[in-house]
Amino acid sequence: MVSKKTTASSSSLPILNVVIVGHIDHGKTTLLQKLSGKWTDTHSEELKRGITIKLGYADIVLSEDRGNYNREGKGIPVRHVSFVDAPGHEMLMATMLSGAAIVDAAILVVSAKEGIQPQTREHFLALQAKRIPHVIVVQNKIDVVQKEQALANYADIKALLGKAYASAPIIPVSAQQEVHITEIYRALAEIPPIVRPVGGDPIFLVARSFDVNKPGTTPEKLAGAVLGGTLRSGTLSVGQKLEIKPGILVKEANQYHYKPLTAIVRKLFNGSTSVASLTPGGSMSIETTLDMSLAKNDALAGCMAAPPKLLPDAQTSVKLAYTLFPSSAGTPVEPLKASEMVLLSIGTSMAVGVIKRLTASTAEVTLKIPTIVFSGDNVAISRQVGGHWRLVGYGTAS
Repeated sequence: MVSKKTTASSSSLPILNVVIVGHIDHGKTTLLQKLSGKWTDTHSEELKRGITIKLGYADIVLSEDRGNYNREGKGIPVRHVSFVDAPGHEMLMATMLSGAAIVDAAILVVSAKEGIQPQTREHFLALQAKRIPHVIVVQNKIDVVQKEQALANYADIKALLGKAYASAPIIPVSAQQEVHITEIYRALAEIPPIVRPVGGDPIFLVARSFDVNKPGTTPEKLAGAVLGGTLRSGTLSVGQKLEIKPGILVKEANQYHYKPLTAIVRKLFNGSTSVASLTPGGSMSIETTLDMSLAKNDALAGCMAAPPKLLPDAQTSVKLAYTLFPSSAGTPVEPLKASEMVLLSIGTSMAVGVIKRLTASTAEVTLKIPTIVFSGDNVAISRQVGGHWRLVGYGTAS
């Protein structure tokens, strides 16, 4: 997420965070490459296996040229779009939910050839659980099916969207052949501007953490640990001091506990653009004064960062008012049970817990890992089904 590119062209434009979701192999990463010009699968295992394992990022500036939209800078710049490419594989649902925590809109990719699959439905449930207000459906691979199959697939998509997303556009696309890519640009440009909290304390949600230094970098050129994610509220500036919670797991006096970290902001990036300050909106990254080793392998993902003494202490228990989906992955959702183990998606953190107290609409969950929770936070709820975590409902933290 960090580069040396520095421009002012996108800093004043309305920002839209977009997550791209859908079943594995339906063409999400290829679509994002055509939309942004960037191939986001850069992790070695992703390249070998051909699937997205971690969140990928890309950003563009949409321009309008006589009623047509492009990312080549032709015409008038109208919107800065930050994309998050989320995994489609069922085992990577937790990563997908952490990506959905930092977005305003979603592109749901459905292969016209394979149709709606179990993970398509589960990702659609995740969009509802995370209360994503705007959805664009891309009916991909339209070039490899007959008209009758495409129409049947379209009807299935309309049925999936239901009343909640009845007005969501469904765009027939061939990502490989770059057919109707500009129609996706148009749909993104037509989403109403997102109203964001401009005041309040700066609180940063950490979705990923990086060591961006290449082998052989000389000491004077080494970059500090980088935090990737988005700003929940307030304004963050270069030079500010940050506290990062829950922090890192340490062993002291033969006891393990999480220790908050402190650091200074060295550089800020909105997408790939270097900026002096950040306000809410867009995929962002912070280069800190932390040792780069602390950020390897997303070690700080799920944390929050803010000026000292602003964040609450991490909690080991959370109370929820919850709602269950009627079905998940094609099977009816059974009621929650006391002492059942669940997986909660809170912000960008994924926390396993055990239900301690339960009613038909509320639950108190004891968490295995301390987590920062704010009253009113949206929470997605998953449970173990056949050895896999399945999304079954959502709730609000109190």
